[in-house]
Amino acid sequence: MISFRMFCGGLVLAALSLTANAHEYKAGDLFIHHPWARATPPGAQSGGVFLLVKNNGDTADQLVGVETAAAATAELHQMKLENGVMKMNAVTAVDIPAKGETELKPGGYHVMLFKLAAPLKEGDKFPLTLKFKRAGSVKVDIKVEAMGAKAEGMHQH
Repeated sequence: MISFRMFCGGLVLAALSLTANAHEYKAGDLFIHHPWARATPPGAQSGGVFLLVKNNGDTADQLVGVETAAAATAELHQMKLENGVMKMNAVTAVDIPAKGETELKPGGYHVMLFKLAAPLKEGDKFPLTLKFKRAGSVKVDIKVEAMGAKAEGMHQH
C-alpha cells in the first residue's frame, strides 16, 4: 500500500510540475500560451518574443501592439523568404483567425525588442503587454529560455 501511495504522490507532483512550467493567459476569447524569449548575449541590443494565441471565439481578432519596460521599443515583426532572401519587416497587426490560432515563432511573426534595458538571461521573466483590437490589452510574463531555444511543444495545451 505504501508503494501505491508513493506512486500516486509522484503522479501528483509530475502533474503540478507540468502546470507550473506552462503559463497561459486569457483575454476575451483569446488564450495566450507560453510567451517566451531567447536569452541574449551580454551587450545585445535586441531580442525576440514568441507565443501562441488561440482564438476560441467566432470573431477574428488582431494583435495590434506590444509594450514593455524591458526595451526602449517593442514592435510586431514578420520574417519571410523573398526571392531566396530572408527578410524581416515591421507589421502593423498580426491576424488571429476565428476558431483558429496564430503562432509567433522564430522565423515567422514575432515581437522584436530594441534597445534592451538589460540582457535577457535564461530563467528570468519580464512583463509585456499585448494589445488586441477586440480583446483589449493583457499583461503577460515573458519567460526567458536558453539562447538556442526552439518553439517545440507549443501546441501541447
